[in-house]
Amino acid sequence: MFGFFKRKENEVIKDIAGPSGTTGLLPLNDQDFVMPIEGEIIPITEVEDPVFSEKMMGDGFAIIPTNGSVVSPVDGEIMNVFPTKHAIGIKSKQGYEILIHVGLETVNLKGEGFTALVKEGDQISKGTELLTFDLEYIKNSAPSTVTPVIFTNATNITVKKQGEVRQGDYGIVSAQ
Repeated sequence: MFGFFKRKENEVIKDIAGPSGTTGLLPLNDQDFVMPIEGEIIPITEVEDPVFSEKMMGDGFAIIPTNGSVVSPVDGEIMNVFPTKHAIGIKSKQGYEILIHVGLETVNLKGEGFTALVKEGDQISKGTELLTFDLEYIKNSAPSTVTPVIFTNATNITVKKQGEVRQGDYGIVSAQ
């Protein structure tokens, strides 16, 4: 839909069959993923935007943030930083493509209130700060601060926690 995980022309994609037979993805365990933002986890189905709540872009969860910092949830590579800095695409070393989309309809803010700290191609580790945002500005300027965290290329994601969590917490999701 957004084209942020576009493949380069003539790029050869090698498939890896994981233990579950999921092509291209290796298992993601409790220690492979950390909470990217401090706040409250809610089910993706409760996000007030059908693109996310109906899982049109993939499965995942959402966060009602309590601070304005986003860290990498995985070890991997930055695939895309949107020009408006409201969203970042990451590819984990296990092959999962993850979209972190700060707020709803925040593309309309045209980058105001966001500071990207990484660029496309950067290698990142769990806990690396990716971007900061002015939470109060977003509360006052966008319909919602709810931040979807979407696995755009996986349907076997298990969200293991709900409610309040701290940035950097483990045991949030797994995938087989």
